[in-house]
Amino acid sequence: QEPLVESGGGSVQAGGSLRLSCAGSVFTYSHNCIGWFRQAPGKERDWVAVIDSDGRTAYIDSVKGRFTISQDNAKNTVYLQMNNLKPEDSAMYYCAYGPSGGGWLRPGWYHYWGQGTQVTVSS
Repeated sequence: QEPLVESGGGSVQAGGSLRLSCAGSVFTYSHNCIGWFRQAPGKERDWVAVIDSDGRTAYIDSVKGRFTISQDNAKNTVYLQMNNLKPEDSAMYYCAYGPSGGGWLRPGWYHYWGQGTQVTVSS
């Protein structure tokens, strides 16, 4: 089984919704956090949201109130529900596994990455 695999991306119109999923073998590890990042062409990979093994969550300001990160421990899956999508949300979305702690804003904090899933939002 792959460490992390994302799914659920696609193309939607502005105002639409998508739910991204992140699953993989890393979910058997304890004391972790799972972060979602996004990267648009020619731009840096930006942190979007994170959830830790205690269920605590955090979001970048631009997605607060629109995106929700959650986890289903029975399915070893983390979700990113994205509502009211905007064209500026268009990017490749990646989930990543890292240890618990305070470094989850930085891509370098994470040990495993998925291959990414593309989200395209048209106006």
